[in-house]
Formats: sequence, C-alpha cells, structure tokens
Amino acid sequence: MARIWGNRFAHMTALAGSILTGSIAAALGSGAAFAADPYDINTVLPLTGRASFLGKGEQVALRLLEKTVNTEGGIQGRPVHFIFHDDQSSPQVAVQLITQIKATSPSVVLGSAIVAQCQAMSPLVQAGPFMYCFSPGIHPKPGEFIYTSTISTRDAADGLIRYFRMKGLTRIAVLTSTDATGQDAERGILQVFAKPENSGMEMVAKANFNPADISVTAQIERIKAAQPHAVIAWSTGAAIGNVFKAIAQAELNIPIATTLGNMTIEQMTQYAAFLPKQLLFPTSPWLTDGGADQAHKRFHDSFKNASLKPDASSTYAWDPAMIVIDALRKLGTKASAEEIRAYVAKLKGYAGVNGVYDFEKVPQRGLDASNVVISAWNASAGNWEIISKRSGIPF
Repeated sequence: MARIWGNRFAHMTALAGSILTGSIAAALGSGAAFAADPYDINTVLPLTGRASFLGKGEQVALRLLEKTVNTEGGIQGRPVHFIFHDDQSSPQVAVQLITQIKATSPSVVLGSAIVAQCQAMSPLVQAGPFMYCFSPGIHPKPGEFIYTSTISTRDAADGLIRYFRMKGLTRIAVLTSTDATGQDAERGILQVFAKPENSGMEMVAKANFNPADISVTAQIERIKAAQPHAVIAWSTGAAIGNVFKAIAQAELNIPIATTLGNMTIEQMTQYAAFLPKQLLFPTSPWLTDGGADQAHKRFHDSFKNASLKPDASSTYAWDPAMIVIDALRKLGTKASAEEIRAYVAKLKGYAGVNGVYDFEKVPQRGLDASNVVISAWNASAGNWEIISKRSGIPF
C-alpha cells in the first residue's frame, strides 16, 4: 500500500528557527540532566547558494535529532551539539571550512551535502577526522575515513531502470548536468544500461547541459524528437527547475525521473506550476508511518512532535548522525577518528531510516540496490507515494 508524506515548506521554515536554537535547554526541560560540557559535532552544509534547499532541510533534521538524542541522555551523559558551517554551495568555501575545522582536532565532521563539496573536502581527511558526507554521489575506497550517505547514485539508477524495464518502458532518454553531480550520475546510468538484464533497453537520446544555462529547451526538443518512453533528468537545485520548465513547454507528457536529491518539499512547492505530471524518484524506504521499527519511529516522531513532516533530505543527515552518535555512545566521547572509523567499518545489522546497514558487505555506505524503492510525486495531493517494491520491482 502506498505510503504518503508531504507538507508546506513555508511551515517548516517558520518553525525551523525555533526548533533547537537551545536544544540543550529543551532536553533539560524534558527530564535529561547534564553536568558535562556538550559534545560538539562540526557540520558543513550549503545553507546559502544553489544547494541551500538541501542544506536547510538537513539542518532542520539535525536540530530535531539533537533534541531527541539529548532527551534520551545524550552521549554518555554529555549533550550533543551540532555546530553548523555554511559552505555557500561552493567547493572552495568547503575546503576553507574543513581546513579551519581540522585545526581544532575533532574526531568527527559531518557534511557536506553536494558531490563537488564532498570531493573537494575528501583529500584533506585521508588521515582523519572521520567524515560522513551527506551526498550519495561520492564513492570512497574501502578503509578510508570518508563515508557516504544513503543509497548510491548507481544503485538508484539500477532500481529506476529495472522499474522502467518491468513496466515495458524500454526507450529511455538521459539528460545530465556537466557538474560533478551529473557526471557521477551519467557514469552510473551507463553502467546500469550495460548490464545483461538490460539488453532490451535502448538509450534513444543522451544530452548534457551546464547547470548555469538559462535554458535547456534545445536539449529537450532533441529528446522529444527521439520519442522516448521515459526520461531520466539528473541534476539538482535551480538547474533541475529549468529542465522541468523546458519539459512543460515541450508538452513532453511521459514519465520523468530525477535524483532523490530533488525529493524535497521546498522544490515541489517552488516548482509546482511546471512539475512533470509523472515525476518519479528512486529513493530509500524511509516513507513509512513510523511503526515499522524503532529507527523509523524515532525519526517520524521527532518531526511529528515539532508539527513537521520530513522529506528525503532529512534522511541524508539523520542516519549518518545517528550512526556516529551510537558509535560514540559505545566508544566514549574521547574516541579517536581511527577508533570511530574501525567501529563503523565492522557495523552490520544496524537499523536506520534508509534501511538496515551492513558496512562489511558495502564498505563506506552500508546500503545497496536492495534498499531502493521508486516513489512518485502526487501533485493533486501534494505528497509522495511509493510505487514499487524493493529493488525497483513494480507493485
């Protein structure tokens, strides 16, 4: 049965500032008592710039998580406190921030939210601190100090193309941006098309565009002329808004799939006037009612108690932060980056919002293609709904 979520971003934004400016005080008021200093976790996010829709959503999620964790007693009696650093959606700024953060000798740093920023930060943490990137579009090597959130872009493409194939949609057009996000997606999509099981699938058109382009009308017209059954359009931020506009203008009324990075309340609200009528997202199974297991219950109850509802961006930050916090609860707040890395590397059977993690099976990520489900935006209801089983198999 489809599970539906949605809300107004304006409502979320209005409440976000008051959720947790003083989360420790909120925790104290709810029964937790702390004599120790907070455990600070530096977090790099795009709070301004083209990717701010992701960064702000992740910041809200972490503020709610902070309150929830501190209500539970924090980390061995110390309250958790996230310190946010704005990378302004810029890899250059992200490098400056991670350099400044490293100077304070932290064991852990979280973020950023976009492929380019995480790629820029990664060379600076090869020997620590333990860095958990919120973007699924980076692919760290096993054993590194760098971890990456949710299902990979390749696994997302795998589930999506399986869904199309099993629905009889075999003529696919692909449009990707020329930035790091789009390049990573294109590599993954091409790998999936090359799988033997997809030999009957045809990529009838492939086009690229610069995220700074004002219009992608020419690319969409070429795609329309190829008569595809469906289109995969992979980019984030304002760039995907331009793609959706061009698709609406071309009256291309076929299924349009995009990255789970666009599965945010803000974008669905902002682009409502020109969203594709059939807009699909490969995502993880976070769209539950909160009763499936303790991880989902904690996640959804935290938003419900704040009169908010989550979107996919909320999950990119939630699971990594909980994994780190649970590692520190086990190891203690004096744990080194190496101790945290070694602990997480052996973690398996860990129930999170995005699935059950097994870092021995899937190093640096913990999730694979079996965690992918396909969801669709229901414009009339203003909600998402799940339209497939695991691995993208249609209902």
